Amino acid sequence: MFLAILLMFICVTAHGAQYRAALVADMDTGRVLYQENANELNYPASLTKIMTLYLTFDALEHGRLHLDDYLIVSQSAANAEPVKLGLAAGSKIRVEDAIKAVAVYSANDVARVLAENLKGGQEESFAELMTRVAREIGLTKTNFENSSGLPNDDHLSTARDIALLSMAVYKHFPQYWHFFGIKSWTYNGKTYSNGNRLLTAYQGCDGMKTGYTKKSKYSLVATAHRGAGHLMAVVLGAENKDVRANIAVQMLNKGFGMLNSGASPIMVSTPTKPIAQPTPAPHPVPSPQPQYQNAQPTTFASAYNAATSAAAPKYSAPAAPSSAGGTGVQFGAFSSDAAAQAQVTNVKNKLGVNAIVEPTGNGLYRVRAYGLTESAAQQIKSSASANGIDSYVFH
Repeated sequence: MFLAILLMFICVTAHGAQYRAALVADMDTGRVLYQENANELNYPASLTKIMTLYLTFDALEHGRLHLDDYLIVSQSAANAEPVKLGLAAGSKIRVEDAIKAVAVYSANDVARVLAENLKGGQEESFAELMTRVAREIGLTKTNFENSSGLPNDDHLSTARDIALLSMAVYKHFPQYWHFFGIKSWTYNGKTYSNGNRLLTAYQGCDGMKTGYTKKSKYSLVATAHRGAGHLMAVVLGAENKDVRANIAVQMLNKGFGMLNSGASPIMVSTPTKPIAQPTPAPHPVPSPQPQYQNAQPTTFASAYNAATSAAAPKYSAPAAPSSAGGTGVQFGAFSSDAAAQAQVTNVKNKLGVNAIVEPTGNGLYRVRAYGLTESAAQQIKSSASANGIDSYVFH
């Protein structure tokens, strides 16, 4: 049985020139059954949106967002290309519709809407948060430059990291997993179909996400149930949609065969042309919170445990002891991280507010508190003024 499975995988790798990397793993245990170039850097394209949705689900889980909330569309979001809903600047979209637009249609304008609404109107700040959380859950080679996966030479990941991220979504936010299995979605009278053809063509497929740019080529994460097994296949850099789907099907089929037979994992390395390497430190990524500083997974198994632990990482403290809302307070912008950290301490000592430092991308460091109601934000602003701290309320 093992020889037959090995021969079938050799058939898969014979077509390796048609794709750059692949991996199939058990979603419930983190056991990798097969991996090919899984640690090689690639452009993740719209698989990036898995992290955008991960952070959206975290905001829902902690009350910073609600499915019935409305998000404002900025001019920047309206200008996003090329796959988009075509939302007008100044318009609004419901959070649940925004999630579906990203999960089903991979709308770049809506990904930017989520990013800007979750991180003070700055997609760059959201990208820094994406990379920071990636490190916290064990994604060792991933760097995000935007919320959608639009082309950027420093926007990189690996099949291994994408698998870990996808499993983290599955483990941390199972209540939202169904969004990745929606086959079609209708919005404003127009129906959008999911690009993951395995949802209709592969029995047991329950998600997850497709990706494409000219540089990245075609990529796919596909998950499926069969019996008691639940597997994930990751395919990066496929030549076309057919190759992307066919390799994912082969990976899942062989993976289920290995799962049932108890065959040993297989690792393959095939020649691929290196993609452009990232420039040093494209963004100043803030250090993780202390509870994560010693967590540096070196194997997929330990990284899997980090990525799928009982609770999602707490990447920022609650802004204030008040009910969550969509308003925030800024306590100044500083030319150094050290000065900003000093202001965080000042705000905590004088106001009792847990603020965070947020790099702006242009050399400044903002000190902000998020998740406030309008009334709580105004009270904090008034208290800050009384204590000699300049501040303003933002929405």
